[in-house]
Amino acid sequence: MLGAADMFLFHEFRLDRRGEGLSRRDELGVFVPLPVAPRPLDVLSVLVERAGELITKEEIIAAVWRRSVVENANLTVQIAALRRVLDQGRSEGSCIQTVAARGYRFVAPVTRVEKCIQPSMASHEAVATLPAGSGRPAAPRLSIVVLPFTDLSEDRGQQYFVDGITEDVTTDLSRLPHMLVISRNTAFAYQHTRFHTKQIGHELGVRYVLEGSVRRSGRQVRVNAQLIDADTDMHLWAERFDGETGDLLALQNEITSRIAVALNLELIGAEAVRPTEHPDVLDYILRGRAVSYKPPSREKYAESISLTERALALDPSSLAAQSYLAIYLTARVLDNMTDTGAADIERAERLAEGALASSPRSPLALFAKGQVLRIQHRPEEAISEFETVIALNRNWTNAWGAISWCKLYAGSIEQVIPVLEQAIRLSPRDPFIAAWYHRIGTVHLLQSRIDEAILWCERARAANPAHSVVCSDLASAYALKGETEHAAAELAEARRLSGDDRFLSIARIRAQRCWGAPKTRALWEGTYLAGLRKAGMPEE
Repeated sequence: MLGAADMFLFHEFRLDRRGEGLSRRDELGVFVPLPVAPRPLDVLSVLVERAGELITKEEIIAAVWRRSVVENANLTVQIAALRRVLDQGRSEGSCIQTVAARGYRFVAPVTRVEKCIQPSMASHEAVATLPAGSGRPAAPRLSIVVLPFTDLSEDRGQQYFVDGITEDVTTDLSRLPHMLVISRNTAFAYQHTRFHTKQIGHELGVRYVLEGSVRRSGRQVRVNAQLIDADTDMHLWAERFDGETGDLLALQNEITSRIAVALNLELIGAEAVRPTEHPDVLDYILRGRAVSYKPPSREKYAESISLTERALALDPSSLAAQSYLAIYLTARVLDNMTDTGAADIERAERLAEGALASSPRSPLALFAKGQVLRIQHRPEEAISEFETVIALNRNWTNAWGAISWCKLYAGSIEQVIPVLEQAIRLSPRDPFIAAWYHRIGTVHLLQSRIDEAILWCERARAANPAHSVVCSDLASAYALKGETEHAAAELAEARRLSGDDRFLSIARIRAQRCWGAPKTRALWEGTYLAGLRKAGMPEE
C-alpha cells in the first residue's frame, strides 16, 4: 500500500486499491471495472494520494518501481495510458497536469474513502466499522451527504426531475453557515447501489445522510425525505412535500428550499445536544443558535448571548461569533427584553462592522448589519442589506421576515403580507412563525380588517402564548369590534406578560415604540391606539 486510504472517488471514477482497481460509473450509476494494467494503477495511486500537489518524476518512480532502475520514458508511457482512460469525453483538459521538466499534478477534485471492513464479513453486505483503538477522527460537525433521490413514479421517465431535486438540495445546503456537504458527483456514485447508512457515513466521513424518494402521478408530485444519523442509523427527521406540476421548476425550487430550511433547523438542534468534553468555538456557536430558536424571553437571550460570547472569547476574530452576537443583541432590543438597549445597539454595531470588514460578502455579516440598521430605525437601508442576503442565499427565512418588518415601517404596508407569505411557504414550522403570524395580524389591524387581524393574532398566540404585544393587538382589535369586555381581558393579559409598564398608558406606548414613516404612523394612530383607548387604556 502506498498510503492510508483504500478508495478514491473523482468525477465518474472510483479507484479501489484493495479491490477491483479502477472503475467507471455507467449510465445506470453502477461502477464497472476498467481494464487497466497494474503499473498505471500504481502511478494513479500516487497521484490521487496527493491530489493538487506537484509530484516530481523521481518521487513517482521511487514509489512505483522502488529499487528498479527505469527511464523517465517508462513513466511517460504510463501517464499516457492513464490519460487515454481518464480523459475520455472530458472537455476541460486532462486530469493529469504536466509540469515541464519537473513532474505531474492530479488536478481533478478527489474524495478519499477509508474502507475498514471486518474480514469475517462479506464485502457486499458489510457495514463498515472501525477497529478498536483506531483513533480515526470524528466526522466534521454539520457534515452531510445528499444521496440521489429514488424515482418511484409509474412513469420512470422522471429521473431528470428527481436528479434535479437531489442537486438543488445539495446546493441549498452548501449555502448554510458551517455546513460541509459532499459534492454532487461523489454522492451520485452511490446511485443504483445498495449501501448501509453507516457504511456511507464512514466512507465519506459525514455525520448525517439525507435520502428520499419522488413519486409523480399525473399532475401530483410527492417528495419524501429522511435525515439519518450515520453513526447510529437512527432517523432524526422525516417530512413529506406535496405539489402540482403546473410550473415544474417553481415546484422543484419550493420543495428543495423547504427541505434545506427544515434541515438547517434540525441539524443545529442535533449538533447542540451532542456531548462535547472540550467545547470549541463552533460548539458554542451551535449551542447559541439552538437556544435562539426558543420563544422570546429574557432568559433565552441571556443564554444565547453568553454562549456566543464564550465563542468570541476563544476566537475574537471569528466572523460567525461576531455576527451572531450582533444578531442576538439587536433581537432582544427589538423584543423589548433588555434594560441596556443603547449599549446593546452600540456593541452590535461594532460587531457587525468588524464582521463585514473581514468578509464584505458574507450573508451572515450582512444580515447582522441589516439588523443593526433595523434597530436604528433605518428600514430602507436595512432592506438593501437583507435583499443582498437573499440574493446570496434564497432560503434565509429570517431575512424575509426582517424585510417584512422594514417594509411596514418604511410605509410600504401593501408589500408586507406577500413577503411574509414567502417566509411561511419556505418554513411553515419555523421557530419564529409566531412573529410572522403576528405581523400579518398587525397589517390587517392597521388596514381595519378586524376579523382577519383577530384570526392571525390568535394563530400567533397559539404558536407563542407568552408574547405580550400580541395580546395588546388583540385588545385593540376586539375593542374596535365592539367586544369591550374581551378587549379589557386581553389588555390585562398584555400587562401581565410584559412585566413592565409599557401598556399602562397611550403615552408610555408612544414613547417606547417605533412608529415608522408618516403613512404607517397615521395607521397606528387611527386603528391600534384608537382601539386601545376603547379597551380602557388611559392617555397618561
